[in-house]
Amino acid sequence: MRSSTSRKKRSVKKSARGSDSEEKKNESRARDDFLNSFELFDDDGKGTISFKDLKRVAQELGEDMTDTEIKEMINEADLDGDGEISPDEFLRILKRTKLA
Repeated sequence: MRSSTSRKKRSVKKSARGSDSEEKKNESRARDDFLNSFELFDDDGKGTISFKDLKRVAQELGEDMTDTEIKEMINEADLDGDGEISPDEFLRILKRTKLA
């Protein structure tokens, strides 16, 4: 009986480790997906989303946004104050808006 209990405990531990591992894989996949989305915005491949990039995407999506609205969007996401959106800032804003 004792060995049966030990086996059950080991099985539960392995199962818990497996779900942690699976969860990390899913998080990594989701991050990769969002970073691929980032690349769709980053037209010039600089590694950031600029005003020009965001304006282009808005126009492609048929959004009638003013320059002021676009600048406000960038300012909201731009934590380091460089005037552009980095991949981490992009991911943060997606998580904050529940898109990630």
